[in-house]
Amino acid sequence: MKIALNTEHIHKLDLSPVESVISPMLKEGAIASSEQQLNFTINYQQDPQDPRELSEIPEVRLWFICLDSRYPWLPFLLNWKEGELSRYTAMLVPHQFHRSEGIQYNPEALEIFLMHKIFVLKDWLNKQNISSKSRLMSMSQMLGYDLAEEFLE
Repeated sequence: MKIALNTEHIHKLDLSPVESVISPMLKEGAIASSEQQLNFTINYQQDPQDPRELSEIPEVRLWFICLDSRYPWLPFLLNWKEGELSRYTAMLVPHQFHRSEGIQYNPEALEIFLMHKIFVLKDWLNKQNISSKSRLMSMSQMLGYDLAEEFLE
């Protein structure tokens, strides 16, 4: 599933492109079958001389903060294999880009973000009757953390 965003959506904090995809899934009880299927296509107009990545543009980051407040369990739907979890994390966690090392998250901010997502997703997955332990451990590993199984019990 692809969700297309443009400059107007972002400037107006318009979540309708996401709502139009997620609302039917929630109504039909099809959320579990949509795990890791969601990709964003972001067409944000910026000056060709502007070297910033999308995750460095305050307006884009604000749109993702708004999105995260509405759907804090969204990482469940993001296509991790195509980098959507990393991009989503970059929208919400302070970071720097290094040419040789790639993205470097602020370690404390990343840890807070991850723990928040673990708690939100654990609760949400349990309410959806979806097993959570392996999913949460995989998500934490994608972000560079190894959680002890006992932590998730």
